[in-house]
Amino acid sequence: MFEVGFGEILMIALVAMLVIGPEQLPKVARTAGLWIGRARRMLASVQADIEREIRAEELKNIMERHSSGLHLDTLIEETLDKPFIDANITKLDNAAVKDSDPSATKKSNLAPVADTKQP
Repeated sequence: MFEVGFGEILMIALVAMLVIGPEQLPKVARTAGLWIGRARRMLASVQADIEREIRAEELKNIMERHSSGLHLDTLIEETLDKPFIDANITKLDNAAVKDSDPSATKKSNLAPVADTKQP
């Protein structure tokens, strides 16, 4: 956009004071400020609407790409190596059985604690 420096603002104020007059200048400045504020709010609203529409369109495109692609179940089934998984499941089952075997438990190095309850 364009930039307005202090010199330009001073020149506009001088011309406005000469044309409008010192009595009407505050009222005109207030009205101009209100109109500028309304214009800025309207511009911000339009920008927000455009951004919202762009995001909605992007989400729609993403959803279309995902719906046209493979489903997750199909993708998982195609990428899994069945023999490798079966072997690991067997190893885990054997380890679980070994851990749950009571004869394989380690003895504790701690001495038993005496009962300190008084009668």
